[in-house]
Amino acid sequence: MDKKRVALVTGSTTGIGLSIASRFAAKGYDVAINSFEPEQAVSAALHEVAASGATVRYFQSDLAESGGGFDLVGDVIAAFGQLDILVNNAGVQKVAPIEEFPPHDWHRIVAISLDSAFHTIRAALPGMTTRGWGRIINIASAHGLRASPFKSAYVATKHAVVGLTKTVALETAEKGVTVNAICPGYVWTPLVAAQVADQARVHAMSEEQVMREIFLAPQPTRQFVQPEEIAEMAAYLCGDLARSITGTAISIDGGWTAK
Repeated sequence: MDKKRVALVTGSTTGIGLSIASRFAAKGYDVAINSFEPEQAVSAALHEVAASGATVRYFQSDLAESGGGFDLVGDVIAAFGQLDILVNNAGVQKVAPIEEFPPHDWHRIVAISLDSAFHTIRAALPGMTTRGWGRIINIASAHGLRASPFKSAYVATKHAVVGLTKTVALETAEKGVTVNAICPGYVWTPLVAAQVADQARVHAMSEEQVMREIFLAPQPTRQFVQPEEIAEMAAYLCGDLARSITGTAISIDGGWTAK
């Protein structure tokens, strides 16, 4: 077991966030789980993370609300006494041409994917720097390094998250805190599985065709990234042997950004 740490993973009741939270629990960390849903709606995820015997607590917070991320970190620190590891994973998506992009969706995506990361980092850093140790991991995207049409808000916020990562890394470089972004390509999650099924119906294609010709076209491996791959990288970045890795955008994208 690694040294006891307290970790907060936002948006962690499904997909990538759930996988990271489970990996942290397996390392012996105390884990704060977060979503906007009531606790009874996410009980299965809580049991999954707690299966390793780690201390796990749920914190309901809607990160679309102004300052919600700052308050969330405060609640976690009040419950556990400190926060050592922060993973900003929460995010949403909307696909539409920019001239048809609803402004409320733009603002919601920016609030959840970018503003909440600013607020959580701002709240978490003082304790980390005081103790001389901290890990901040922002889950960005291949779309933080490349663009695709019809995803203006998502691409813009993920690029901004990468810039935020670099800036905070420079500000904390001598304080024992590392700050990195993980940039996944298309990851096989329940949300993506549902999208594949929907696209297959809309385009009268098989799900295999949709996966290969639509979703995986940008990824040279033609394979989905698995959530466990992201979780393993997050776990490595939290280790002491990753102390010199900071300010980076680490691609796990099947070769997408190599093109």
